[in-house]
Amino acid sequence: MTNIKLQWFKQAFQLRGSVVSAIYKRVLWGGLFGFFISIMYHLKFPVSQPILGSVIPSIVLGLLLVFRTNTAYERFWEGRKCWGSIVNNVRNLARQIWVSVDEISPEDKYNKIAALNLLIAFAVATKLHLRGEPVDSEIEELISHSKYIKLKLMNNPPLEVAFWIGDYLQQQYNRNCLNSYQLTSMQELLNNLVDNLGACERILKTPIPLAYAIHLKQLLLLYCLLLPFQMVESLGWWTGLIVALVSFTLFGIEAIGLEIENPFGYDVNDLPLDTICNTAKRNLNDLISLTPSVQSYTKKI
Repeated sequence: MTNIKLQWFKQAFQLRGSVVSAIYKRVLWGGLFGFFISIMYHLKFPVSQPILGSVIPSIVLGLLLVFRTNTAYERFWEGRKCWGSIVNNVRNLARQIWVSVDEISPEDKYNKIAALNLLIAFAVATKLHLRGEPVDSEIEELISHSKYIKLKLMNNPPLEVAFWIGDYLQQQYNRNCLNSYQLTSMQELLNNLVDNLGACERILKTPIPLAYAIHLKQLLLLYCLLLPFQMVESLGWWTGLIVALVSFTLFGIEAIGLEIENPFGYDVNDLPLDTICNTAKRNLNDLISLTPSVQSYTKKI
């Protein structure tokens, strides 16, 4: 229990992963402005205006912030569900390929391993595509050199990888290494992978409407500027500190929404895409180490 309490306080004061670095300047300016209003009030200027509290009702600003944060979290969680689905479909498709595709010749096993590597290449290519990065050595070690060169010229590399996987499945069906039911099942899993790619692209390319983001920032700024005029009479020299605390709360909530609305980058609060891809790769390597008991080579007479 003591360790849990210590961990709680440690996390409460942790800077890495927080939005403090993004908002501290605005918080300081808000506190300084509140202190300036305190000085003006001390010098008998008529700066105390409690009526300004009705200009922007707190409940309206609170609802806007909640909507902003919930919308951003929905995007984050949808991205996580899409990547969970990608991993599950990669596992299922790899398992079906490894067990169901007949090995007529020794070369067929190497082709199956190449197909499984294409599944990992799809996940890695999707990660790089969402980050706006070109294909790199991480993909080069998974596919042939000719495919790697061709992939570098593609506008949508994961879609090209999906095409190669589908082409492999069709070839195995034409060679009678798969029946129509198996082909249909595998094609459905492949279609799910492409659907997940499209869902991630939708999240990436559909940001929060600009007008909404601008209006929320304007209301936050106006609210924090009017705040010291409302409370200077009752708080006096404490006005600056309280304004800074309120600004920290409001600007922090808005910054959290901005931080998580695009979950595919490298920030601490983004999805661990590198870890997810490495996990899928380890799973498929484990699968390759297994030998399906139902398969054996057949020699043509």
